[in-house]
Amino acid sequence: MIPRIDVRSAIARKQFSEELIFEYGADWSLLDIPFVSFSSPVCVTLRYEILENDDVEITGQMRFSLKGECSRCLSDAEQSFTAELDALFVMGESDGESYGYRNGVIFLEEFLRDSLMVALPPRLLCGNCSASDGENE
Repeated sequence: MIPRIDVRSAIARKQFSEELIFEYGADWSLLDIPFVSFSSPVCVTLRYEILENDDVEITGQMRFSLKGECSRCLSDAEQSFTAELDALFVMGESDGESYGYRNGVIFLEEFLRDSLMVALPPRLLCGNCSASDGENE
C-alpha cells in the first residue's frame, strides 16, 4: 500500500522531515516489454522535507526487479533496477514541473507511477546478451 503524506499533521507536530520505507505492487500494464513481468514488489525509500512555503521536496530511491524472456535470445532473464527519485509538491495544482497537492495531503501514486515508467528499461536482457553487448539495460 502506498502511504500518503499528511502535511498539515506533520506541521502541527513540528515534524518537517521524515523518512518513509514501503513496498507496493506495480501495475503490470506499465510494462511494454513482451513476456516480462515484475518479479517482486517495488521497494521505495523516500525522505520528505516540508519547506517554509509549505512546498514539499521528496527525494529517495526505488528498487524493482523484472523477469521474463530475454528480448534478444528468449532465454530466461531476471534483472534488478534502481532509480533515484526527486520531486517537488506544491500546494494547489500541478504546474508541469512539480506535482500539486490539496487539503494538506500528498498522494504519491502519480509520482511513483511516473518515476517507475521513466526507470523501466526498453528491453530485458539475460546475462549473456547483456555482457556480449556491453550494455546494462
